[in-house]
Amino acid sequence: MGTETDRGGRRIAGIDVGGTFTDMVLFDGRGGIRLAKTPTTVENQAYGVLNALDAADVDLATLDAIVHGTTTTTNAVLERKLSRCGMITTRGFRDIIEVGRRTRPQPYGMFGTFTPVIPRDLRLEVAERMDAAGRVVTPLDEDGVRAAVKALLDRGCEALVIHFLHAYANPDHERRAAEIAAETWPNAYITMGHSLLSEYREYERGVTAAVNASVQPILHRYVDRLQGELSRRGFRRDLLVMNGNGGMVSARTVAQEAAKTVMSGPASGVMAAAYSAKRAGIPNVITYDMGGTSSDVAVIRNAVPTVSHEIEVEYAMPIHVPMVDVRTIGSGGGSIAFINEADLLQVGPRSAGADPGPICYGRGGTEPTISDANLVLGRLNPEKLLAVDAPVSVDSIRAVLARDIGAPLGLDADAAAGAILRIANTKMAGAIRMVSLAKGHDPRDFALFAFGGAGPLHAVALARELGIPRVLVPGRPGITNALGCVVADLRHDFVNTVNRPLDHVDMDQVAAIFEHQAAEGRRLIEAEDVEIEDLRVLLSADMQFIGQTHLLTVTVPRAAVTRDELRRLFETAYFDRFQVELPEIRANLVNLNTSVIGRRPEVDLRALIDPAGRQATLDEARAATRPVWFDGAWVDTPIYWRDHLPDGASFAGPAIVEQMDTTTVVEPGNRVDCDGDGNLVITVDGA
Repeated sequence: MGTETDRGGRRIAGIDVGGTFTDMVLFDGRGGIRLAKTPTTVENQAYGVLNALDAADVDLATLDAIVHGTTTTTNAVLERKLSRCGMITTRGFRDIIEVGRRTRPQPYGMFGTFTPVIPRDLRLEVAERMDAAGRVVTPLDEDGVRAAVKALLDRGCEALVIHFLHAYANPDHERRAAEIAAETWPNAYITMGHSLLSEYREYERGVTAAVNASVQPILHRYVDRLQGELSRRGFRRDLLVMNGNGGMVSARTVAQEAAKTVMSGPASGVMAAAYSAKRAGIPNVITYDMGGTSSDVAVIRNAVPTVSHEIEVEYAMPIHVPMVDVRTIGSGGGSIAFINEADLLQVGPRSAGADPGPICYGRGGTEPTISDANLVLGRLNPEKLLAVDAPVSVDSIRAVLARDIGAPLGLDADAAAGAILRIANTKMAGAIRMVSLAKGHDPRDFALFAFGGAGPLHAVALARELGIPRVLVPGRPGITNALGCVVADLRHDFVNTVNRPLDHVDMDQVAAIFEHQAAEGRRLIEAEDVEIEDLRVLLSADMQFIGQTHLLTVTVPRAAVTRDELRRLFETAYFDRFQVELPEIRANLVNLNTSVIGRRPEVDLRALIDPAGRQATLDEARAATRPVWFDGAWVDTPIYWRDHLPDGASFAGPAIVEQMDTTTVVEPGNRVDCDGDGNLVITVDGA
């Protein structure tokens, strides 16, 4: 779809690869916009990226930037399709990344399996030792390093991790071992644990480094091929890649810290949500991104997404680099509904994915999904489904629902479809509770920001169940992740471990660490060929009471913070979180964190919906009326085409709002108001 009106100004394309679709949005800097949504090419995501650019008829030679959100590393980690990687570590400690924290894969029972990122035979030991203060206990055995490097190369390793005990306190041995390895290692895929994460906790640091090295070759080959193909077609700038922290880096350097891209796709959607909600005057939102394969949930407070240093992608795979705190559940439009061994209805985590997809895609899918249930209940228009190869009649889908779901439960097809939605909504509401109530946030203090191809279909029902008073549906929900690539800032995050009682910390050292981190962030941003308007430096500290395990992150106002000031900030944060004061226990300063953010120029979101297409009245925007299932009954419901809604329109549910990239369901009794950016702000009745 194209509404581009002017080729002047900066032209920036954001492209996000999802499990089902690859989305693109292009802004030309003067209000012009182009959109595209094409099927994801699972075998090689680059083809889907190029297809999206072709679908929008983009002249690559005229682009100033392409920003790409990718799931290349995410998929590699989750599917364990990793490069062969070896590790050199301190003698006696090669089993750290396998022993872990001795937790269990399942909360109940004694059974479960776990496969470490690097197998034991590829984890080799050398003599060396630092103590926790960074003093040399055992010198580095340099000949041992050379022998280990040769052994790993002989065993076919493509990437290397150097992970020594207490390297966060003194990295000299890791640096020297990397120099020795570089003499014979045939590529640049060498990861030093301290360079990626200068933090204590050998297990988490080791796993993070192992993940980074294991996906480095995969990401490097992918972005290198994509950059080459884009250049061949006329693109003259660096490809930029979204990081999981919500910032972006050049494709030239992204593979150096490849682990930071593991949450690239979800992070871009959260950044777009923060940007859009702030413009709408709603700074506190819970984001809900439902796609074809999964749903992602995150919290944004005061227009700033929550960033965590302790993401665990799956069991025993902690990746301790700063990433937007997104929780993912296996419940998307393609989630399969079935009767389990207990004769109960279950929805997900198995998914039909993009191929064969739901039954309604006409690609050979035979098992009923959430999308099929929405179609049968009139919530989706069978004539406006995307990526349909061979249309399947609603009656055929209804027959499958009646046979596979309804018959075992004693329900007709409609009631079976309604049960699927109810189970799915309950599961998704649980995920929202995990990022809100479980973290001390009251959902009633937030709005629900719904996006993704299927998010607006379910958002109102979820908000009602959770007591969330408002739902915000952005102008283009289905391409919000791509929009996040366009509006995201440049960002670099740093962490250094101190891990000392606050009373014994050298505060001059604290200021020096903060200043060094900030200087390094400025240097990296200046090296990027990206226009920014200003530079922000955010400081924080991870702290705990002595004897406790979990950390609280405290915002620090300046590098030269005083000891008493830092203590007060922590005690206040602890009371706000737990409503408990512990004056008899002293504070411990664990980590110092710095985020350096290069803010990019504003993007006018009003262009997302072409003003020329808006109609003068609601009646003119109404496309049809059809029966839709609400709470066990069929209701004749007006169907609006979103691009035709009048500026500032206001109307009451029930209603269905259709558009190119998604469908929004408005339940009876709810109120819809359209704001200046084209957002739908839905007031939820009964929340």
